Amino acid sequence: MFDNLSERLNKTFKSITGQGRLTESNIKEALRDVRRALLEADVALPVVKSFIERVQQRAIGQEVSTSLNPGQAFIKIVREELAQTMGSENEGLNFNVEPPAVIMMAGLQGAGKTTTAAKLAKYLKEREKKKVMVVSADVYRPAAIQQLETLAEQVGVDFFPSSADENPVDIVNRAKQEARKRFDDVLIVDTAGRLHIDEEMMQEIKALNEAVKPIETLFVVDAMTGQDAANTAKAFHEALPLTGVVLTKTDGDARGGAALSIREITGKPIKFIGAGEKVDALEPFHPDRMAGRILGMGDVLSLIEEAEAKIDQKKAKKFAQKVQKTGQFDLEDFLEQLQQIQNMGGVGGLMGKLPGMGQIKEQISGEAAEKEFKKLQAIIQSMTPQERRHPAIIKGSRKKRIAMGSGTKVQDINKLMKQFTQMQKMMKKMKKGGMKNMMRGLAGKLPGGMGGAGGLGGLGGMLPPGMK
Repeated sequence: MFDNLSERLNKTFKSITGQGRLTESNIKEALRDVRRALLEADVALPVVKSFIERVQQRAIGQEVSTSLNPGQAFIKIVREELAQTMGSENEGLNFNVEPPAVIMMAGLQGAGKTTTAAKLAKYLKEREKKKVMVVSADVYRPAAIQQLETLAEQVGVDFFPSSADENPVDIVNRAKQEARKRFDDVLIVDTAGRLHIDEEMMQEIKALNEAVKPIETLFVVDAMTGQDAANTAKAFHEALPLTGVVLTKTDGDARGGAALSIREITGKPIKFIGAGEKVDALEPFHPDRMAGRILGMGDVLSLIEEAEAKIDQKKAKKFAQKVQKTGQFDLEDFLEQLQQIQNMGGVGGLMGKLPGMGQIKEQISGEAAEKEFKKLQAIIQSMTPQERRHPAIIKGSRKKRIAMGSGTKVQDINKLMKQFTQMQKMMKKMKKGGMKNMMRGLAGKLPGGMGGAGGLGGLGGMLPPGMK
């Protein structure tokens, strides 16, 4: 998300930071570029106007003219105002009610409500330590009920069965009673969607909302619909007492107009963003951190939180202790580290959160690095346990067999072995300077060109305690 906008803004800021001092004319010129970039990102015109006015007011005042570095002061203002436009700070869910706290998901068909209900259930179970039940009140699409049941089983939460011949209000009331009996903290209600906003749909969902009285009514919307997402959110907000928005499919949205428009148009905060089909691809929306991502400054805090939640701490600690004690590192260890990166959303998922990635985006491709990682995993998984533990025995005939088993070429095996040998040397540095220094040295050796300034080498300082 925001790839195009980030690129445009970084070019604008590059020219303005070179200025010795900022005048009213070059600030206006920079703001013209910023305005154009926002409009191209499909941000709603009223939102662009008020944003530019606020930045201009602050930039032409004392704040920039008295600064030692006017260019940086200007970028700081843009960052703060971007965060303000998106809601200033993260707003969590409200659980201040007698259990179960009912969360109702609303939105158009195809926005990803059912998947988001399961993602949210997993998030609340793992991050908030809540006991969760999910129920489908979508009586128009029997497949939605089956889909939610499958997902509930996958994420390990309670599922309340329903059928297409029941009344949505009756379904949810019975689910609430069952949730109370099971001592569930949260009940997530998936509702029916339509292909477009219509009066019948709005009346039905209003009646359901009034009968159920959820503590949270979340509007689920596809980020790729851009300005339309904000307008649809506004229509739903006028019909329902929305408490927040969940933006889905943000991984396919290169513009980001929805994220920048929704808060200002509806007055409701974006509480979560979903990126990808996986059930753990949901994260809290932090406007201040997102502003940093847009301006290529990364989002280290979210990266740390993700590492703590998704990296296997016991394995990480065991690996760090092994390397610190012996300096030994085999292909089993290498495979484990690749899998830990995959658990955190893969290289593509990490790229937007690493500082400086905007500046080297031209030299790097998250997709290419992702393919390279998968290829490396396939190669290692085609080896015998003995070969993984003793890579020195991998010679001619073994290389041919591994290449055939992994669908690669002998040259790919040679490339992996070369990278691995370099990594083994780096591991010996663990005894001297710890994981942080080792990761710095490792930066240039990672697959897919992920080394260098702002690359995965920066992960060393962000790893959880066991990995430092």
